[in-house]
Amino acid sequence: MPLMPVAFLALQPLHAKPDDVIEPLVGWRFVTAWTSPWWVVVPLVLIGAAYMTGVYILHKRGDKWSLWRTLSFMVGGLGVLAVAIFSFLGVYDTVLFWTHMIQHMLLNLIAPVFLVSGAPVTLALRVLPKRPRGWLLKFVHSWFAKIVLFPPLTFGVMIASPFVLYLTGWYELTLRSDFHHDVLHIYMVVVGCAFFLPLLGADPQPYKIPYPLRILMFILTMPFHAFLGVIIMGSRQLIAEQWYLAFERDWGVSPLRDQNWAGALMWATGDLTMAAAMAVIFVRWIQESKREAVRVDRMLDREEARARAAAAAEKGLDSGETQNRSAKDAT
Repeated sequence: MPLMPVAFLALQPLHAKPDDVIEPLVGWRFVTAWTSPWWVVVPLVLIGAAYMTGVYILHKRGDKWSLWRTLSFMVGGLGVLAVAIFSFLGVYDTVLFWTHMIQHMLLNLIAPVFLVSGAPVTLALRVLPKRPRGWLLKFVHSWFAKIVLFPPLTFGVMIASPFVLYLTGWYELTLRSDFHHDVLHIYMVVVGCAFFLPLLGADPQPYKIPYPLRILMFILTMPFHAFLGVIIMGSRQLIAEQWYLAFERDWGVSPLRDQNWAGALMWATGDLTMAAAMAVIFVRWIQESKREAVRVDRMLDREEARARAAAAAEKGLDSGETQNRSAKDAT
């Protein structure tokens, strides 16, 4: 089969197959390998445009919106999603296990943290008209949201999903089927957002989890990612062996070394992400404790001021009554 031009390879299907002509991922290919599936480009552009429209409306009427939230959602959230899907990670995500694993971590852990930190629901509630805002509030507090965002459920799904994906035939199915591959990407983002929203998000939600319990959930999640990463890294049996060997690559690392790298990436990235999230939670806990202390101090100051005013008024009343009695006695 003749070699295709590099320009054409950059536009090859999102999910490469063993029968495709695959250009080696070396040198500048890390920079020039891009893909742009319209079914992903269009939703990302529409979501980004909707968010920035909301920010523009707020600024136009003189209201403030945090620059950090905007950068978090647009750059850390949508930007990371774009890199995970459009860059060489998306071009080679079915060719190399380690590129898939980076993509997995970006879609499931990194991007959701920034997406929920951008507070898109709060932004929508501040700019939507009265009726749509009421619909959104009803949805946020609906039975469906209470089920989807139920912390024990999201915690269990977050832990179990990688084990089910890599230790069963599900992963190979997502490699062979474009439909299942795309569904997996959506699933990763949704599960990540559902897990991190009650823990890190500033949006209205059905559950308010105490900070110690949030930290505990992160601590309990870390060993599972590390354990699965070690299993993948140390396994001598290739995951999706027939698929990866069918490429017959004569470039890059060997399939077994490729799998070792993937396991190490899951271990390191999972632990680092959870540790960073715990640090954020701890800082927020301290900040909220300080705000609560200030609020309590102000409340006590107001109560003390009311007590002094009441005491002064009572003293003034007693003094007035005494003067009245003295005047009557004198007459």
